[in-house]
Amino acid sequence: MKTRWMLLMVSLSCGVAGESRGDDRPNVLFIAVDDLNHWVGYLGRNAQTITPNIDRLAARGVRFTRSYCAAPVCNPSRAAVLSGMRPSTTGVYDNNNDWRTAIPADLTLPTAFRKAGYHVAGAGKIYHEAYARRSEWDDYLANPGKDPLPTGDTGVGGIKFAPLDCKDEDLREWKIVQYGLDELGKAHDRPFFLAIGLHKPHMPWNVPKKYYDRHPLDSIQLPPHRGDDLADVPPAGVKMARPEGDHKAMLDSGRWKEAVQGYLAAISYCDAMIGRLLDGLDRSAYGKNTIVVFWGDHGWHLGEKQHWRKFALWEEATRAPLIWVVPGVTRAGSVCDRTVDFMSIYPTLTTLCGLPVPSHVEGTSLVPLLKDPGTPWDRPALTTYRHKNHAVRSEGWRYIRYENGDEELYDETSDPYEWTNLAADPAYASRKAELARSMPVSNHADIGPAREKGVAKGASAAAAAK
Repeated sequence: MKTRWMLLMVSLSCGVAGESRGDDRPNVLFIAVDDLNHWVGYLGRNAQTITPNIDRLAARGVRFTRSYCAAPVCNPSRAAVLSGMRPSTTGVYDNNNDWRTAIPADLTLPTAFRKAGYHVAGAGKIYHEAYARRSEWDDYLANPGKDPLPTGDTGVGGIKFAPLDCKDEDLREWKIVQYGLDELGKAHDRPFFLAIGLHKPHMPWNVPKKYYDRHPLDSIQLPPHRGDDLADVPPAGVKMARPEGDHKAMLDSGRWKEAVQGYLAAISYCDAMIGRLLDGLDRSAYGKNTIVVFWGDHGWHLGEKQHWRKFALWEEATRAPLIWVVPGVTRAGSVCDRTVDFMSIYPTLTTLCGLPVPSHVEGTSLVPLLKDPGTPWDRPALTTYRHKNHAVRSEGWRYIRYENGDEELYDETSDPYEWTNLAADPAYASRKAELARSMPVSNHADIGPAREKGVAKGASAAAAAK
């Protein structure tokens, strides 16, 4: 294994400096953030966001400007990244699916690293926590505790937000990051795969008041939106938007700006925790031999297209940050404008660490783009929400096709907020056909709601892996 790693590094024309130990393969710091959309400083989508620590991480390596989730829902997004298989392959489409019944433990990313001799540890939300399988980890912080509750108003309907009268360390994120700092402070005699999963900015957006104060309410700007934005969206898209649900409640309450403030505050708190983790990595013995991959599990709407939450196939719900820092491979300050999705994370990590890429993995390694972000790349991103609803995103276009045949097509260059649906225009028929070629040929049925916790294997993904 060590010989394979040395040969790989020669092929990549890099010499990664490692800490003093017998096995000099790189470590991995795998950072997953829940419900973090593209409101981070370096992407420029929202000038109100304050993310100095995420931005300094982005400045260290390659930041992707067009990176997309496999599914705009926590459970299937994470199951796809960590199994290497798309929702259309496994049938894991929603939060009520127990992915363990469809994805055997021996196919997952943590297992691949354990088999290769890595110490595999984690804390926080890596998989969807309701179905976390502890057997894949050498060590895992199973219970970081609960967050304090607000004493007054808690938001608008299901959109929960409130400032807290507490300290940073009173939230579970502090304990999750502290677990990572403790691992980084240990003397490891073999390489490690360390996964840290932060919940914020997942709702409720309840964080210490000082983070709300960084985003004064009188300065809050609503995201770009149009009152008639759903006029040219087909029925299947309007059904996903649910304008009579969260959005109507928000308009009726008159508190839209307060909700935006809450989300921005939660992002700022998350960013502070990322800063703690990066400082710990820099202080440790492993900073020069640790690959860092940072990703958000999907995007989030805050009233765009009269929609809130994820659960949709537009840009706001599907775009999320992706940052890679790979000692000896990436160059500081690199920007990649190629369109990628998070199915690439599994094969990129295994390739960089000299592990074989399992045959069941559906994504493509990003190593060529990490070495040269301008490398030609003709693979669009694919996002799936529930059975047979897909969005294909190229550098210039988004094409959505729903299970019932409804369509949307957006020119992302001239229409970045997706206000004009071009799907019905015959002039774009060839464009739609071109993008449709990237949609799945086979769509596994939804595996159904979870019935029993602890079920470790199922037939669907095992068959797909053969």
